[in-house]
Amino acid sequence: MKYLSQIWQIALRECKILFVNRIYFFSMVIFPLLTMVFFTSLMGEGLPEDMPIGVVDLDNTTTSRSLIRKLDAFQSSRVVARYPSVNEARRAIQENRIYAFLYIPKGTTDKLLSSRQPKISYYYNMASVMSGSLLMKDLKTISNLGSAAVGQATMRAKGYTPEQIMTFLQPIRLDLHQIANPWTNYNAYLSTVFVPGVMMLFMFLISAYSLGMELKFGRGKEWLGYADNNIVVAILGKYIPQALVFLSIILFYEFYIYGVLHFPHQGGAGKILLLVLLEVLSSIGFGIFAFGLMPSLRMSMSVCSLWAVLSFSLAGSAFPVMGMDGAIQSLTWLFPLRHYYMLYQITVFNGFPLIDSWFHFVALIGFTLLPWFVVSKIKNAMLTYVYIP
Repeated sequence: MKYLSQIWQIALRECKILFVNRIYFFSMVIFPLLTMVFFTSLMGEGLPEDMPIGVVDLDNTTTSRSLIRKLDAFQSSRVVARYPSVNEARRAIQENRIYAFLYIPKGTTDKLLSSRQPKISYYYNMASVMSGSLLMKDLKTISNLGSAAVGQATMRAKGYTPEQIMTFLQPIRLDLHQIANPWTNYNAYLSTVFVPGVMMLFMFLISAYSLGMELKFGRGKEWLGYADNNIVVAILGKYIPQALVFLSIILFYEFYIYGVLHFPHQGGAGKILLLVLLEVLSSIGFGIFAFGLMPSLRMSMSVCSLWAVLSFSLAGSAFPVMGMDGAIQSLTWLFPLRHYYMLYQITVFNGFPLIDSWFHFVALIGFTLLPWFVVSKIKNAMLTYVYIP
């Protein structure tokens, strides 16, 4: 009962600090909410739509104009300009007015009708991988449609049946199955790692910042005095209010993406709640550990910032970890976001049992327990260190 009373008193003290210092309110409530809205609305359509492309149609026949109309009808593409030459279209790409253009040379239709295999070209800008890949897919599709339309008309005139025509035009029929995210919704798999990554950044920083402020303003001895110099009790009382605030914000985020936006999830509510709890506890644990290693407000927050920013690159969402260099692959295990992302992919997104991701589960628990190795150093810093800006 004594320890519970001390934890309660320290928690009340921490709540007063949270209310007085507006940095906590903005970093724990306002900025996380803005992050949620920004990322989920940025990719609200799931896929980029109506990306501007140009056309260089030197053939200017019914067939070429039909191809252009079909290209304009695709979801990702919108024909916004026609250019008289390839040089002008290339300049438009370089000036970022269009992302791609289709070049149909003169005589294309005549060569198609006489089975002389004409050549049409398409150019796309891969400075942006997403837009370049999507537009390349549309341009390649429309190129194949052009030859297929003429071949279909020719074979129909020769008396071939529709089944025979399709056998010639498409000898292999593709049966595509996109597991877990059949809509290819970028929002569903990017927001679910970017937003938690930003949340972890705030939790890293706030955890280190709150200890640094005790040291900066000379309140360390007072804080430990509430716990009779028991550093474990002091840390529990200090971080329980912060953990509850972050849990509330992240639970609201989970309700928003799964209950309102209907992101795909096969794992069920229990695994989602467990993942949220591990996310909060491991992030706070890492922030405390960073301060314990370097009991300095500036240095500990710098380390937390660096670790959080590197997490986005090493989590494996933007670039697969198995494609990285061997040394970098080993380094990815040191980032909580990597383990969070793997747990999410395995248990929530794909619905596999928790035992299939036991290593990542244990790793997040390990990050939660990291402060245990530095509590004595934190206590010593609060009692003896003098703050140096």
